[in-house]
This record gives sequence, C-alpha cells and structure tokens, in this order.
Amino acid sequence: MRDRGDMVYGKAMSFIETLHLNHFRCYDDGVLDGLKSGPVILCGPNGAGKTNVLEAVSFLAPGRGLRTAKIAELQKNDCIEKPWAISARVESAYGPVRIGTGRDGADDKRIVRINGENAKGGQSALAEYLSILWLTPQMDRLFTDAASGRRKFLDRMVFAFDPGHSGRMTRYENAMRQRSKLLQDGALGRTPDPAWLDALEITMAETGVSIAAARQDFVQRLQQAINRVPADLATLFPRAQLTLSGTMEELVRRVPALEVEEMARYQLRQSRMRDAQTGGAATGPHKSDLNVTYIAKAMPADQCSTGEQKALLIGIVLAHARMVAAERGAPPVLLMDEIAAHLDENRRAALYRQLLDLRAQVWMTGTDLALFDSVVDSATFIGVENGRLSPVFTRAVA
Repeated sequence: MRDRGDMVYGKAMSFIETLHLNHFRCYDDGVLDGLKSGPVILCGPNGAGKTNVLEAVSFLAPGRGLRTAKIAELQKNDCIEKPWAISARVESAYGPVRIGTGRDGADDKRIVRINGENAKGGQSALAEYLSILWLTPQMDRLFTDAASGRRKFLDRMVFAFDPGHSGRMTRYENAMRQRSKLLQDGALGRTPDPAWLDALEITMAETGVSIAAARQDFVQRLQQAINRVPADLATLFPRAQLTLSGTMEELVRRVPALEVEEMARYQLRQSRMRDAQTGGAATGPHKSDLNVTYIAKAMPADQCSTGEQKALLIGIVLAHARMVAAERGAPPVLLMDEIAAHLDENRRAALYRQLLDLRAQVWMTGTDLALFDSVVDSATFIGVENGRLSPVFTRAVA
C-alpha cells in the first residue's frame, strides 16, 4: 500500500525514482537514486551543471528538451565516441516503468526505449508515462517574443494533458516537411507525384484540424482552472485570460470539423505555388498564437511589467498542474530553473505552498540553500559541483 506522499487526490503519483546520465553535457556518469514525490532541490554554484540535470529530465518527454538543443549538442565534449544516454525508473499510472532515451551513434538520431525495448511510437510513447512541464529564466520573454515560443509552450501543456497530441504534431510536421520538399522539387523542374502531394495535404488537413480542436479544448479547460483560483492567490499570481488566434482555430470554433478539413485541403492546393517559394504552408496550426491578458487590469501580457509577466506565467503553470492532477490523475513533473531567486518572499512562500499541496515532483535549482528553508522538511536536496552529483540527502529541520 502506498504512503500518502505518493498519492494525489486519491490517485497514484507519477514521479522519477532514479535518474542516470551518461556522457550528457558535463556529466560522465551521474546517478540520482531514491527520489520521491515532492521538491527536489539542486543546489550549487553557477556553471556547476544544475540546469543540465533539468534538461536531462525534460528529455523524458517528447520534444527537444527545455533548451531545444540539437542531438549532437548534448554530447559530452570529451566522450564523442560514447553516445549520450538518459535513463530513469519512473513510478507511473501503469506502475514502475524503465524509460531510456539517447543518441543513436549510427545516424545521430534520438532513440527511445521503454522497459528495454525500442518504443514503437518513438518519442510520443514517453507522454504515456510521464508528464513534464518547465519554467526557465529564458521564458520570462515568452509574452514579448515571437508566436512560435508561445505555441511550443501551449503544445507542451497539451502534451502533459493529452498524450496523443504529441503524435498529432509529429504527423503534421512530417507531412508538411515532405510536402515542402515535393513543392521545392517542382519549382526546380522535377514534377512531383500529384497523388503523393494530395495524400500529404489530406494528412495535413485532417491532422491540423485535430491539433486545433485539441488546443481549443485544452485552453477552455485550462481557463476554467484559472478562473477557480482563490482571490488571495490571484493577488500574487494573477488570473490570465487565454485565447487562441489562428485561421484553423477560428474555423473549428464555428464550423463542423469535416467542413474545416475540406477548406484546409482547398487552401493547401491553392497555395502550392506560393508555398514552393516560401517553404512550409501559408496557413495551418503552425501559424497559431496563444494570447494572454491580465484579467484584473484588462491588459495584454506583453504590455505588463516583467514582474507581472513572471507572475502570470507561474499562475498559468500552477493552474495547469492542478487541472492535470484532477483530470488525468496525477500532476505533471515540474522543472523550475532558478525560480526562487526571482520572486519576492511572499510570492516564493505562496509558490511553495501551492507546490506542496499539489504533491507533484518539482525539480528546482538555486545557488543559495536559504531560499528553500520553508520546504526544508519536505524536500530532497542534491549537491551539484563541477558536473558531479553528491549523494541524495534530505536536510534535517534545524
């Protein structure tokens, strides 16, 4: 029988019990064992390798990790002949499972293994066992940078809620990439196979509508979770109004899905000549954006102060974690890089209370242990220095 520390809302937690890094970034052979749900604090000087551990954890989910790095960039510089690898033992909704991912030395691709076997669904299979979401200092510019960053943030949240979303995104992107190559071949005088081009556009239309519908459904659910945030917490982490902008999302809201697919296929056929010159596709879910407004001030997030933007972002992540916990049965694993150093004392204390209430496994980094004094009796502390991880220990209350 599980103890209460491994339960959330009466259901089993999902968390990482062991983590093993081989030839990854600055680590030759890094091992963490005996981890539990709750805060995991990585403490050490700047440049010690704390964020590299968070990045390794992020590769236990589909995608390119929290730094969007290329496969070759993750390789430890003095171990070129030994491909990097990350493995973990995870407590999941299906019970204990061994997850592994790493560089395939033969063709420089990323491979995924589940319980020692190559995953049939590739990276998409990871989302079935573990939900992961992260906040990094670079994301402080999320609301002012290009729409692509907000789109990726949204899709990561959807992955954590709906594992099938990863496969939909992969199918859409693969079809768009192949279509772009065919169109470019055509522009160079090599006639593309019209049947294959039609088939790719059908895939893009059908999958694109599924992506837009999944995003739309998710945003509505997340908005409901945000609206339920208590007033006292909303003063520290303001409620946000979320909306999606994009041709396909707008159509999905008011037109039956089959009709939207027909319109999307027609649009793709009509834009072939332009797309051959510009690459990609003129319209589709890859052009959408997530719009965020500070409700209490009726102010777009990109016009808010830096502190307000940070608080809005944390509020969205906390609401997302509560929603996933309530609807999927366990909160996501949260990765928060240098989160404590950039919050005032009141917000820091409120954040810790929320994280402890969630009973999520939350990986946090910091250079000063004093920033984590209020979670001292609940957290596992790990020393990080010069690419080495000290034995896992739990700080005793003074």
